[in-house]
Amino acid sequence: LRGPNGSGKSSLLRLMAGLSQPLAGTISWDQEAISEDPEVHNQRHHYIGHADPVKPVLTVTENLRFWTSLRLSGGVDDAIKAALSRLGISHLADVPGRFLSAGQKRRVNLARIVAAPATLWLLDEPHTALDQAAMNSLDDAIAGHRDGGGMVVMSSHAQAAPDDAQTVDLGRFQERLFKEPEA
Repeated sequence: LRGPNGSGKSSLLRLMAGLSQPLAGTISWDQEAISEDPEVHNQRHHYIGHADPVKPVLTVTENLRFWTSLRLSGGVDDAIKAALSRLGISHLADVPGRFLSAGQKRRVNLARIVAAPATLWLLDEPHTALDQAAMNSLDDAIAGHRDGGGMVVMSSHAQAAPDDAQTVDLGRFQERLFKEPEA
């Protein structure tokens, strides 16, 4: 999803996640309204917004264990180790959240989608606060998810989309909504 600030990228992702309700119409998955069974829809997707919910008193591993255990019944610790490695933050496993930089918190938050997979990843500007190495790790994780049949919808200002991505420019719709009528 592309477009200037205020064009609706975050709002659309929140609608797709079922966190907001549309003013009109229905959002569906396989012809079924996501509002019909929100718990089933929640199991199908991961939503990563602007805020990184890293608890300052918990270590990186403890933070990930909380989120991952909501989706996995077993193998949580192995999944966490693999996710930390995939995002290049294994060395932070025992560091409390309060000592992490903004980019490190972002990677911890992104590690939870790698540790406990869901079919659809809804990512709101996931490259924010990441250095180039972290962006590359995230892009590799996204490519791996897509190669395995997963779907990703993301908003971005800076990163180029994968070659086979479909890009929606919400700025075009915004221009139509706020365009002055011709006299």
